[in-house]
Amino acid sequence: MDHARAKEIVAELARAGVGGISFSAGEPFLYFKEIAELVKLCDNMGSIPGLSTNSYWATNSEAADGLTAELQENGLCQLRLSYSRWHQKNINRNNVLQAARSCEKIGLNYFVSFVTDFSPEDESYEKFLRAQGLRFFPEPVIYAGRAESFPRRIIRTDYQANCCAHEPLSHPGSGSLRLLRCREPFPATNFFYSRKPGRPNRGAALAKSETEPLYNLIRTVGQPISPPIPGCRPARS
Repeated sequence: MDHARAKEIVAELARAGVGGISFSAGEPFLYFKEIAELVKLCDNMGSIPGLSTNSYWATNSEAADGLTAELQENGLCQLRLSYSRWHQKNINRNNVLQAARSCEKIGLNYFVSFVTDFSPEDESYEKFLRAQGLRFFPEPVIYAGRAESFPRRIIRTDYQANCCAHEPLSHPGSGSLRLLRCREPFPATNFFYSRKPGRPNRGAALAKSETEPLYNLIRTVGQPISPPIPGCRPARS
């Protein structure tokens, strides 16, 4: 995409009230200068910027620290590190570790997106993440693109197919940051609101959404509320 056109689209989305914009698909760091500029534009216009990467660039601490610091200065809110037995055929897993460590140094929110088909082959990859103490979420492989030719396994997990499709979302408000899933279910407590003086700390809010037990329950089990919320399927008992 032409860089000027990309900036126009970001501006259009921000003006339309889109609360977050994530850059992924392929490898955004191949166009680091342009992506850094788009991240800054998102931040300036009030949309929360996110970024997905395979960490090919994190070959050493100096290189990784410099790039993550620049993105954070430009307003990046979260870095998503792709990891799997397929990614790691071309990228050393230590690159992912180095990228995560750089985020930890500067306080940039991150998580490792562990793409898996839940086969025994992936156990060693998961053990590596656990041994290094990295924050990660297993994500089922999507059989599209190059993955369309992958052999498909019958997956038996405790994931409920009837879960609401939404994640806890963040929305920048006037002097506050609202975290919600479909709607605010606790109006009396405002649990899904995180208010800070002045500009909201979006990184802290994202971290809260990933560490609070209730948020994790919502993410993995769904939101059993009766009557059903329009647009969401209630969890079955």
